[in-house]
Amino acid sequence: MNSNTSPLIITASIYALLVLIWATTPLAIVWSVAEVHPMWVLIIRYFGASLIALLLLIAMRGALPFDRVSMKSYVAGSLNLIGAQLFIYLAANYLTSGLMALIFGFSPLIAGLIGHVILKTNRLIGLQWLGMAIAVGGLTFVFADSAESKVNPWGIVLMLLSMVSYISSIFWVKQIKAPLKPMSQATGSLIISALASLLIIPFIWQHFPTALPSTQAMIGFVFTMIMSSIVAMLCYFWLIKRLSASTVSLSNVMTPIIALVLGTTLNHEHISSHAFLGILVVMFGIILYFWKEWKAQYFA
Repeated sequence: MNSNTSPLIITASIYALLVLIWATTPLAIVWSVAEVHPMWVLIIRYFGASLIALLLLIAMRGALPFDRVSMKSYVAGSLNLIGAQLFIYLAANYLTSGLMALIFGFSPLIAGLIGHVILKTNRLIGLQWLGMAIAVGGLTFVFADSAESKVNPWGIVLMLLSMVSYISSIFWVKQIKAPLKPMSQATGSLIISALASLLIIPFIWQHFPTALPSTQAMIGFVFTMIMSSIVAMLCYFWLIKRLSASTVSLSNVMTPIIALVLGTTLNHEHISSHAFLGILVVMFGIILYFWKEWKAQYFA
């Protein structure tokens, strides 16, 4: 057996695990907020995830510095957590899990647009502009079928706000360039997110959960706290050091498709034929957007 076979299998397994977690997270969120107020679920999730991350960091004998640059980086990272996730949890009341994953699949496109128009860090070519236009057209087609496919305008707005928070966090963390290891960065950002979530309590105290939710809701909650907040984070940072950005970006095509299948089979979410056609158009647009990178990576 080739000496490179084992590392290849490990990398492929971790990649598959990350895609599966990302694809399952929207469904887990929908389940977890079905019986408990979304903000209470979010607060408990981040305090639980912070504790787990802190224990892992101690076990790994990692450092958690509190100097000015590190603290700034933690805050920037928390914008991806408490900022982006807050809007996702609110959107769970308006959209199916599959459509949430589909809309979030636009994040690389929006990041590219921000980099081109505002930050001037990259230049988009004609094929990428065409891919964006096709993807937006497909999403509009899905939106037009809202009566049958449970596409609420508020859900779209909330998911867009989530993407803006997520992308802003990435750019901000990169701009700070704090000399932090991934686990330290993630733990610090989780702690900041947990503390920031306390500010929500006065507005939701009357919705404090008084009984344990159903098994399905608990499964969704535990999944988001452990798999989505901790395991996915470690997989992502492990892969980003070993694979090209174009390879990691393939997940933006696979994740929504898997999420749609999971939502349909496990949560009985209905997607009409018109909406499904729109989803295929969105996927085609995303493929066009990334085609230049993938062609250079795999067909050069």
